[in-house]
Amino acid sequence: MIRLSRINGAKFYLNAELIEQIESSPDTVITLYTGKTVMVAESVHEVLHRIMNYKRRIHTHRIVKKKSNGASAGLKL
Repeated sequence: MIRLSRINGAKFYLNAELIEQIESSPDTVITLYTGKTVMVAESVHEVLHRIMNYKRRIHTHRIVKKKSNGASAGLKL
């Protein structure tokens, strides 16, 4: 989940796994796989940055957890 702000400043969390596309027109509009759209105060660049940080955190956690269990360091797909 990533924390974002609505245009009115209200904070909320969005499941980054459901994002289908992000566009700037001129406000940032996020379209989810469900078809729902969400307008946010953050720029497209900032939303992408938060998504990348979220993905990095969840994948790093898997690698660290696997190493600490004494298993191989490779990723299991």
